[in-house]
Amino acid sequence: MQNRLPIIFILITVVLDAMGIGLIMPVMPDLIQEVEGAGLSDAAVWGGILATTFAAMQFLFGPTVGNLSDRFGRRPVLLISLVIMAFDYVLMAVAGTIWLLIIGRVIGGITAATQSTSAAYMADISKPEEKAANFGLIGAAFGVGFVLGPLLGGLLAEYGTRAPFWAAAILAAANAVFGYFVLPETVTDRIRRPFEWRRANPLGAFTNIGALPGLKRLMLITFVYTVAFFVYPGVWAYFGAERFDWSPGMIGLSLGIFGIGIAVVQGLLMKPILNLIGERKAVILGLAIDVLAFVLLGFVTNGWVALALTPLTALGSIAGPALQGIMSRTASDDQQGELQGAVTSINAVATILAPLIVTQTFWYFTAPQNPYYLPGAPFLLSAVLTAFCIAVFMQTPRPKRARVT
Repeated sequence: MQNRLPIIFILITVVLDAMGIGLIMPVMPDLIQEVEGAGLSDAAVWGGILATTFAAMQFLFGPTVGNLSDRFGRRPVLLISLVIMAFDYVLMAVAGTIWLLIIGRVIGGITAATQSTSAAYMADISKPEEKAANFGLIGAAFGVGFVLGPLLGGLLAEYGTRAPFWAAAILAAANAVFGYFVLPETVTDRIRRPFEWRRANPLGAFTNIGALPGLKRLMLITFVYTVAFFVYPGVWAYFGAERFDWSPGMIGLSLGIFGIGIAVVQGLLMKPILNLIGERKAVILGLAIDVLAFVLLGFVTNGWVALALTPLTALGSIAGPALQGIMSRTASDDQQGELQGAVTSINAVATILAPLIVTQTFWYFTAPQNPYYLPGAPFLLSAVLTAFCIAVFMQTPRPKRARVT
């Protein structure tokens, strides 16, 4: 049990990251309308700006945090970030203007850049052949958080739009205390490397990691797929309210069901699927399922049908951990933090663009003054982008395992 406590802490950290997102999702449309006095379509645009701000900070600080963890260790980076995250949620809870919400997203984006450190910690303690399956555990933890977050957020919304932020602050602080007592350091002198600013910025990290054979195309796929997949957190709350007239509680429930599906797929089915078909075929299968799910959601008009599609949409989530496992096995042991930091920045660049793309697409196809009405249009755009990922991956050679640099 003692050996498992650090893994439990890492998984709880990922759960809380996902809960922090999911907790506030159901209340964001109402909160933005409350702060700005805007309509739903305009609130979606502000929601996109807030999400882009969050992602911009992840892009700028992802490699820095990852490189800091390669130098100073995973433990201090994770614990300090959790403490700052708790204070950030307190700020969001008391914010009375859109500008304070934006400042909160700036701080939140920096602290969320430690996703790369959590993934690097898992890579540190995993054998090469275990990495994809263990990244699946991280995905499952994210799914659990996606279940608990929206459900709690929807319930807490009954007590006001600020209640979810107070809950997130308490949970982040409690996990920091837990980690202080159970988390050992995994960065040893064998894999520790000096901190270099030229590698700790996004461009430097991309240059070093992109030099590894086969990773440039995999990073491109990661970027485009993240843009496509962001349609769920980016517009689901607005899509549900517009298309199905769902309440915040129902939006939270629907996201919770989706999270259950991801947790089951990545926590229970990921390893058997990898053993059966391997990582490459798992990537292709997951992306193909996503294309089908996006097309169906683009045209669905019944909320119960959308919920019935949850098992299909969740099954597509096998693509992410399989792709991450391929990339992790390509990098050397002393580059895991740098790799995960670069991946965090790639995802952040994607999520800088994605909120603006999907929310503007939603706005164009739902605003009263515009001629076409199709709330599911963002999902159709995601289907096209995911199909592009399949085409690129099919042409990508198998990367080779790197040695310690």
